Amino acid sequence: MSVTAPQGFRAAGVKAGLKKSDDPDVAVVLNDGPSRSAAAVFTSNRVQAAPVIWTREVVRGGRVRAVVLNSGGANACTGPLGFQDTHATAEHLAAALGADDVGAGEIAVCSTGLIGERLPMDKLLPGVDAAVAEASRAGGLAAAEAIRTTDTVVKIAFRRGTGGYTVGGMAKGAGMLAPGLATMLCVLTTDADLPAAELDAALRSATAVTFDRLDTDGCMSTNDTVLLLASGAAGVTPDHREFAVTLTEVCADLARQLQLDAEGAEKMITIEVVGAASESDAVTAGRAVARNNLLKCAIGGEDPNWGRVLSAVGTTDAVFEPERLNVAINGIWVCRHGAAGDERSKVDLKPKDVTITVDLSAGPHSAIILTTDLTAAYVHENSAYST
Repeated sequence: MSVTAPQGFRAAGVKAGLKKSDDPDVAVVLNDGPSRSAAAVFTSNRVQAAPVIWTREVVRGGRVRAVVLNSGGANACTGPLGFQDTHATAEHLAAALGADDVGAGEIAVCSTGLIGERLPMDKLLPGVDAAVAEASRAGGLAAAEAIRTTDTVVKIAFRRGTGGYTVGGMAKGAGMLAPGLATMLCVLTTDADLPAAELDAALRSATAVTFDRLDTDGCMSTNDTVLLLASGAAGVTPDHREFAVTLTEVCADLARQLQLDAEGAEKMITIEVVGAASESDAVTAGRAVARNNLLKCAIGGEDPNWGRVLSAVGTTDAVFEPERLNVAINGIWVCRHGAAGDERSKVDLKPKDVTITVDLSAGPHSAIILTTDLTAAYVHENSAYST
């Protein structure tokens, strides 16, 4: 049900001692082929971790034989020595695979954890060896477990595509969930036989409407990486549109799991913007609402304060006329034509899922942004993350 659901992949997760908790912290995902096609998307943060810089160059070649991932340290803002550590990790995994045709240039590296500290290589590299030794088709769940940081549960998904291929995936992410990519590590796998260019196009279209639409706290990571690997083991070359739909379903499933496990969250909020002049306007307005802390606190307190929705939309450059704005909260149109609508006391905010619909009355386009409420638990968890 994870990255090993497609044929041609093995995975493992082990304890290397990177975490003080002694939880699993090193994972590998191995592509046994016959294909090694790959694509990836990364954080748009200008401050990028060494593994992001390394893996971006690896993926330019369109081939990835294996991925090594660690939690317990981000290896971000660690200077040239941190980059050397990433290179050494890739070389070590390549050597551990014991194949003459595998070099560090086909090894992706992903890290997650506290920014600003180097990784203990004397623990990480033996962990890589242990993970390679344990890698199997049954190791997908263990790999997903090993990449957790503040995540309370593993996040895995898979779908069967038309014609006999499969797409699987695992992700981690609970805090700093904002684009690009919702502050996460994610490995997606498929046994379809597709070239790197088609994988890249499908991945970018999928992430644009899933991970990039998850915005729980407006904070963007230095380490975001979403990798897509194709083994070709099913011997199936699907229609590119059909494959993109299947891949998007897996990404949407994982994005929802990320939302459900967001740090401190009690309410799962769907911001639905309709009537926009463009999709870009819909995304801009929706993201402004999703990042409005006053509104997020109101939803946490089950207070349908629709004025905070309008004030958030009003900070954007989206096309709209204030007197034509309409807002519904859980189906109750509390604002009509920029003024009070149905009685706000009719809104039931007790359910975990909350939907806020914003009608800009400016065009035919729409977009959905996922967010959460703002709670004391979120503040508590992030007030002492490094201490």
